[in-house]
Amino acid sequence: MNDPWHTLRRFTQARIAQGSSGCGLPTAALLDFQLAHAAARDAVHQPWDVDHFLAGVKNLGLEALCMSTAVTNRAEYLQRPDKGRCLDEASHQRLDSFNSDPIDVALIMSNGLSSAAMDNHGLALLQAITVVYQCSSLRLGPICLVPDGRVALADEIGALLNARLSVIIVGERPGLSAADSLGTYLTYAPRVGNTDAERNCISNIRPPDGLSYQAAAIKLAYLSHQALQRGYSGVALKDDMPNHLLD
Repeated sequence: MNDPWHTLRRFTQARIAQGSSGCGLPTAALLDFQLAHAAARDAVHQPWDVDHFLAGVKNLGLEALCMSTAVTNRAEYLQRPDKGRCLDEASHQRLDSFNSDPIDVALIMSNGLSSAAMDNHGLALLQAITVVYQCSSLRLGPICLVPDGRVALADEIGALLNARLSVIIVGERPGLSAADSLGTYLTYAPRVGNTDAERNCISNIRPPDGLSYQAAAIKLAYLSHQALQRGYSGVALKDDMPNHLLD
């Protein structure tokens, strides 16, 4: 077949040049679509085994705090995004009374909209980020593990920990070509009421098909230093990192 779209399939995971069978898709393409759709649904509805993840964090030699949002179950998380943006009362009080040395970065981890992403990539990405932060002399607070969180949750946690920056690692909304992608969101001077325009996002972290852990960690550390030096993050902070730093 001389269809030029078949050549382009080598460069993308998008569903192009699937062929046809009558007025529908070939059986193989249809089954592949249904499998991808099932994986996306599973990633959204699957609960996060935070206790198992906590054990992995401790094996990395990191201090961790387990907390909860105002969400009571996974269905409510999907239906009430507002409840995933704030801690429950017990967790809020716990952080409010938490005594720690001054920190530069409050690092939060949540399964978000893809528990599969956190299970498949969370610990490896966390390790890469903490190593790069430690090498760049940025002070980390305890790793906050919060199931069923939304991006804006990092504002409340960062403010309670008096952190200069908040960074949340969260499972991204699954698509039909990626059900296990992680994203990181960085906010300077976190406080309740920050808008998404005040954040920088690094997305599609899911090697080997997406961004590598090391590249994501280096990019995050670079943006963190730039935010601290300039006093802002978000749309005003451009990603002008020289490519040689990835080496």
